[in-house]
Amino acid sequence: MTKQEQILISLDAASKRIGTTWPLYSFVTSNPLSGYEKLSFEEAVKDAGRFLKSKSYPQAAIYGQALDKNDIDSTVLAEMLKRKNMLSSPESYLKAMAVEDRKVVKTSKSELDVIMSKWLALFMDEGIAEWQMPNKEKGFYNAWKDLAIHDNTLGASFKNLPKTSTEALELVLNAHDVENYNKIFSAHIGALSGWTGYIKHRKDTNSIWQQKFPIDILDYLAVRLTIANHLGMSIEMDIESNDDGIDNQLRHVWLKAWEATFQNKLVSDLKTNGLSAPISEDKKKTPDAQMVFCIDTRSEMIRRNVEAAGNIETFGYAGFFGIAADYQHYQEDISIKSCPPIVGSPYKITEIPQQEFSSKDQDFVNKKAVSKSKLQILKRLKNMLPSSFGFVEGAGVFYGFSLVARSFAPSFFSKLKATNTRNYESFCEPQIAYNGGEKNTEVIVLDEKVAIVKSGFDLMGWKGFAPLVLFVGHGSHTANNAFGSSLDCGACAASPGRHNARLLAALANETAVKDVLRIQHNIDIPNDTVFIGGEHNTTTDEIVLFDAQLPDTHKARLNILKINLQKAQETATSERLNVTSGSVALATKKSVNWGDTRPEWGLAKNAAFIVGSRDLTSSMNTDGRCFLHSYDWKSDTEGNALAGIMGGPMVVTQWINNHYYFSTIDNIKFGAGSKITHNITGQFGVVQGNGGDIKSGLPLQSLRASDTEMYHQPLRLTTIIHAPIDRVESILRQNSHLQMLLDNEWMYLKVIDPKDSNVFKTYTYNFIWKDESSRQVTQKNEELQAAEAIIN
Repeated sequence: MTKQEQILISLDAASKRIGTTWPLYSFVTSNPLSGYEKLSFEEAVKDAGRFLKSKSYPQAAIYGQALDKNDIDSTVLAEMLKRKNMLSSPESYLKAMAVEDRKVVKTSKSELDVIMSKWLALFMDEGIAEWQMPNKEKGFYNAWKDLAIHDNTLGASFKNLPKTSTEALELVLNAHDVENYNKIFSAHIGALSGWTGYIKHRKDTNSIWQQKFPIDILDYLAVRLTIANHLGMSIEMDIESNDDGIDNQLRHVWLKAWEATFQNKLVSDLKTNGLSAPISEDKKKTPDAQMVFCIDTRSEMIRRNVEAAGNIETFGYAGFFGIAADYQHYQEDISIKSCPPIVGSPYKITEIPQQEFSSKDQDFVNKKAVSKSKLQILKRLKNMLPSSFGFVEGAGVFYGFSLVARSFAPSFFSKLKATNTRNYESFCEPQIAYNGGEKNTEVIVLDEKVAIVKSGFDLMGWKGFAPLVLFVGHGSHTANNAFGSSLDCGACAASPGRHNARLLAALANETAVKDVLRIQHNIDIPNDTVFIGGEHNTTTDEIVLFDAQLPDTHKARLNILKINLQKAQETATSERLNVTSGSVALATKKSVNWGDTRPEWGLAKNAAFIVGSRDLTSSMNTDGRCFLHSYDWKSDTEGNALAGIMGGPMVVTQWINNHYYFSTIDNIKFGAGSKITHNITGQFGVVQGNGGDIKSGLPLQSLRASDTEMYHQPLRLTTIIHAPIDRVESILRQNSHLQMLLDNEWMYLKVIDPKDSNVFKTYTYNFIWKDESSRQVTQKNEELQAAEAIIN
């Protein structure tokens, strides 16, 4: 094996130690330790602690708060400690952990990190800088090589550098053993895991910026190690963990006790309110309307309030509504991903103006062109050296009025701004076409349209249709919020779900689609059923309906529904903001106030994913802690719908949950620190202060109620599925990734087995289950038993 091959193998292994840093404009919440998922959770956080210098478990103060609030059952904790032969009192262990937390870990700001952050910010800028770094099209290493000699911090020794990044690495590593390559690379990649995570993102997605200005981890290491070598720095970094092994074991037990307490309460609530509660007479009536919301934890509260406001049935479905597509804004050149990151985008959603609204279309196009020209001129005036000083002096008074209005009259300023906003959704209809390849831009065939619509009904276990059926995506509307996209739909890759919702409604309304569903699939949609797209604004709980094409026959019904939705908004905002009056006005004010660091909580507190019918949870208040996906095990005889839910939404919710967990545990390494000291860099990330590593996780204000009081409870996800256990196990056996996540305790799984008196059965390890009496249960069908017999 050549030296170059050894370098590439070590590089590939080291790159897996970091997660992906997503850009601010598409801030997907994902597991920052996704590369460690082949290890058990305990081993993974220990290994990450060595290379990333990160914390692994909650601090003693957080455990203490949970214990005081009875979120950790002291009896459960004592029993778990006893099993690990930890025989002292919980209080004594809490004090011991507190002593460890007070120890100051010495961290020195690396000169190498400062230098690299500067060069990475220069090269990876995505449009903020007016003067771009020259020669970026050559790639990071070559562009840096051309300029390094002019950097006073580096000196003149950078004249004769190797031609390629591979040659540069080979030169630097000459004095080091091959077996140390992995450790060296891992330590240097982990030193700026935010930047390297974003390099990884650009490489994996092959974004437009990556295509124009390529950069990869090989380039990063070549530049970093070359600088270190020329400045006389050792390239072998310290990789000892900051965490004490015994302390980690203790904290792991506390975490397990906390998770077990939550699970016990949730199971008890489901038994009392879901499995035992009688079906009310209201639920037996045909609903006036049906509404499909995203599985997002914020949907649970609005669904409860919508159901209470009228005779409305609600469902939970992943917020991309089964449409694997990118979305292209009308009259824009750049498209955005509008489905889960783990799913490809074979389709593209576009907007087609309707002929009857041609005057609105022309007005929109004209105003957009004028607006674009104004913004371009304004940017040039602000950034061009000759005009910038004069512009600031001359325009200062107008910006002053804007600052005053934004600060002291945010609602008025927002309304004023909204009057100039052009909305193309009032005259356009969404259309779905192929994305790339020979069929690019061609409208998809009828069978594929039918498959998209049918898939949604199958996954949700749909039985009958109301006159009005609404597909409601969700999005967050906030002001001056760098992390605004993190509050949008995770299933749509941190984009609003309204586009997918509008498209699914349009497809379901097509006569040809309805005919095929009725004739070939026995799904009979009544002639008087109309599908409408909508959006739930999670900051204000307003539900906006895109009903421009609604027939006159349904307008009376829709007006009644809108009144009920307004009632639901009032009660939901009152519950969420904990006020008795003026809740809608307060929520609206928070959404437009550019000084509000916490306009909403997002998915904080998420801890469980429940897959089953609405009857399981309709009588419960899960306090925004549960993702809810509708599912009917009786209608899914082949298990295909459940396989889709477990392979898609279940994995996405685990990503979200792990992201919140690690952002809470170590906000410096995995989070983003305080919003107050954020600076946006390159249009894609934030740094604390004037430089350093870009932040890959959530800010403190999205996780904590105050500097000392927690809000989000850092627990690993618990999935609860109402389905026969043999069906669940069969799916797991066909999906090694899911089995790996469960066996390594990145998440938990409980099954409510309807074929065994709805007994709860918990997955432990390697397809061993425990029922409520802690009796071990193994589920193996005859086919699997025969296969194992042959193997043995």
